[in-house]
Amino acid sequence: MSGWIAAGVALALAAGVVLVSRWRQARLLRRLDEMLTAAMEGAFSESSFDETRLSALESRLARYLAASALSARNLKAQKDQISALISDISHQTRTPVANLRLYAQLLEEQPLTAQQAECVQAISGQAEKLETLIQALVKTSRLETGILALHPAPGPIAPVVQRAAAQYAPKAEAKQIRLTVGATEASALFDPKWTEEALCNLLDNAVKYTPAGGAVRVEVRPYEMFTAVCVRDTGPGIPEEEQAKIFGRFYRAPGAWQAEGVGIGLYLTRQIAEKQGGYIKLESEPGTGSCFALFLPRE
Repeated sequence: MSGWIAAGVALALAAGVVLVSRWRQARLLRRLDEMLTAAMEGAFSESSFDETRLSALESRLARYLAASALSARNLKAQKDQISALISDISHQTRTPVANLRLYAQLLEEQPLTAQQAECVQAISGQAEKLETLIQALVKTSRLETGILALHPAPGPIAPVVQRAAAQYAPKAEAKQIRLTVGATEASALFDPKWTEEALCNLLDNAVKYTPAGGAVRVEVRPYEMFTAVCVRDTGPGIPEEEQAKIFGRFYRAPGAWQAEGVGIGLYLTRQIAEKQGGYIKLESEPGTGSCFALFLPRE
């Protein structure tokens, strides 16, 4: 009889140990889940958790999340500072740049020697380049910090494609480049203003790098989940080792140093695509041209 009692007590103790172990595991998982949820919502604070009651794993996770939260706050503060700095620079340089362009225009109307006219054209071109750079920096910084938000809405993509192509038709014609627009009958979820900005950046590069007598074609391709706006050119193409780099901010390919630009257009285009739930895809080989495809979600 005593043997049965001892066995029962042992069994009860074993069951108690198992229950306590499972309770501790459940508590640990619950606490970890609370920490991760707070971190994902941006509300994690190390002071919210009493370290005297934490396991070693919980304690280490708490320290890691606290460091991550601090890093995220520091990064946001830095982005805000950069955005404020760029806005200040934009505001302070707007008038001087406008004056430079005005004085250059006035000089162009005066009787000048060939050398003087060349210098005036250089001043005007550099002032325009500076203005373009400042505008691109302001747009990029405001997109990155969320000051300017995109508002995607469903609609046909054709009007945006046609407006963007119309802006670059004169430049293509002046360079004897055949600019054509193919099929555009498709819809997508996109912000018309910013999507047009992205397409203009792609067309600007296509016309810029395509030699005289070449061709640039724009067409829309509907897929199951995305609608792709493709800009294909007959330019020199991009080597494979450069393709991952060209979307970086201010990156200029070694062979592009003579072309106009500041190396921010493709970076801005990728930001616009990603903030609409889309992406950019590049297909290119040296000597055969390039095809940049802007993928926009359909739903």
